[in-house]
Amino acid sequence: MKATHEHEFEAAPGLPEPLPAGEKLLWQGAPDWFRLALHAFHVRKIAVYFLIMLVIQLTYLTDSDASSREITISIVKSFLTGLLAIAMLSGVAWLSCKTTMYTITDKRLVMRIGIVLTLTFNLPFKRIAAASIKNMNGAVGDIALSLYPADRIAWLHLWPHARAWRLTQPEPALRCIKDVDAVGKLLLAAWSQHHADERVTTDPTRPVDLSGQTGQGLPA
Repeated sequence: MKATHEHEFEAAPGLPEPLPAGEKLLWQGAPDWFRLALHAFHVRKIAVYFLIMLVIQLTYLTDSDASSREITISIVKSFLTGLLAIAMLSGVAWLSCKTTMYTITDKRLVMRIGIVLTLTFNLPFKRIAAASIKNMNGAVGDIALSLYPADRIAWLHLWPHARAWRLTQPEPALRCIKDVDAVGKLLLAAWSQHHADERVTTDPTRPVDLSGQTGQGLPA
């Protein structure tokens, strides 16, 4: 597993150097920025929070001696503050998607991530122990990668391209990608070429044999 730092020139989109002879490019993609804003930056939850605060503020001001003009000014200020926070988070989500490229070859997975400091993580399939898939909305979802204990990438280096709540052993993740089931099948096929007689996790609590995998997750 190898990480390289900010590169000004890419031999190909998402790749800091040309693919070696014999290595095939299978898929490239990036997160859907709107879904990333919802699920990684929690824009929807924050919008609900500000809405509740506005209702509480309006209720309090209505019961006070404040004039209609004072109430209006106060509510508008609070509304604009919430709108600015949501806009900033959405902007960061959009930038995250614009600066991200996930690449799957027949030998590894490459993650080019980072807005200010660009990092490229090369994850050979031999160093990926398992994978789990989360389908969030029919076609869009996450694919999280479980690394072997000897391999560890700092959570802060990965975020938001990491599985939630996996802090002690962070799991790199392809976040909010379209056609997640198709990408999962492709990833499983490439991964299985390097892990004969091993297992891939489709449900975090239920490992499934590669030889007869069905159902949700990384389908066969």
